[in-house]
Amino acid sequence: MRQQEVDGKVKKAKGKVKEAVGILSGNKKMEQEGAVQRTTGAIEEGVGKARHAVGQALTNLGNVVKK
Repeated sequence: MRQQEVDGKVKKAKGKVKEAVGILSGNKKMEQEGAVQRTTGAIEEGVGKARHAVGQALTNLGNVVKK
């Protein structure tokens, strides 16, 4: 797992918590900030996974070419 994936997961989790606290407390601003943070974290996690998949594909291709 790449650092970008980990950072995205952490950001997503923090956003979920912030969003839930905003909902429970009736704080719309906090709820919206949490939703944005959660979404940003999910995107960052997805980019990290995509980068990892591309890197793995290139490694596999390199191994095939060596044979």
